Amino acid sequence: MEINEKIKKLKTITDNSDNIVFFGGAGVSTESGVPDFRSKDGLYNNRGVEFEQYPPEYLLSHSCLINEPKVFFEFYRQKMDARGIKPNAAHIFLAELEKTGKLKAVITQNIDGLHQKAGSKTVYEIHGTTLQNYCVKCGRPYPADFVFDSPDPVPLCPVCGGTVRCDVTLYEEALPEKAVQNAVKAIANADLLIIGGTSLTVYPAASFIRYFRGKHLVVINKAPLSLRLDPQKDLEINAPIGEVFSALKALNEQN
Repeated sequence: MEINEKIKKLKTITDNSDNIVFFGGAGVSTESGVPDFRSKDGLYNNRGVEFEQYPPEYLLSHSCLINEPKVFFEFYRQKMDARGIKPNAAHIFLAELEKTGKLKAVITQNIDGLHQKAGSKTVYEIHGTTLQNYCVKCGRPYPADFVFDSPDPVPLCPVCGGTVRCDVTLYEEALPEKAVQNAVKAIANADLLIIGGTSLTVYPAASFIRYFRGKHLVVINKAPLSLRLDPQKDLEINAPIGEVFSALKALNEQN
């Protein structure tokens, strides 16, 4: 089936669905220019930090935050700052679909807040967000700017002196319980689950789709998903998700 025919089928499925849930990954944000954190290309070796000696996963781990906080925060500031990045066609389409009442929730593995910037209201961030920070000692909240713009190698709470960290789920940390519960409930209640911009290789998040028991499972991803899905998908479109949703929007506007 050619891609145009697949998008027409996607339109039919969405037209006949009333409880749609979107589950997205890094591929949704890379179209906005958000870099893949696993790539260390272009990083500056500021403040004496030599990144090449560390695996990317360690640089965003709880161990790195605790044992080498200067390394952690230098990497975090250079790789995770999405404050100036704008939502793309995929984010905007999903926000518009939510306004129609059909889309009930966006579940995202991304931490950049772009779905909210686009206007989405019900967003479950199962890996946390870079837009919020908190003091590990007193719990006081701080905005994104506090960590990204701090002149200190390790940002400290001006009230108690504790380390101010991002509200992001790092490697070795548990996912946020409330977001996970809401995500699982949304998937379980959906009649259409759209999986977009993710290879479903990051666990435990990828296991959430096994709670889906609805009518249609759609995958939109540049590369084909080779892993077995349960339940089985009934439509897969291998193309950039922004292009797919732009084409779907155009079809909707023709009617």
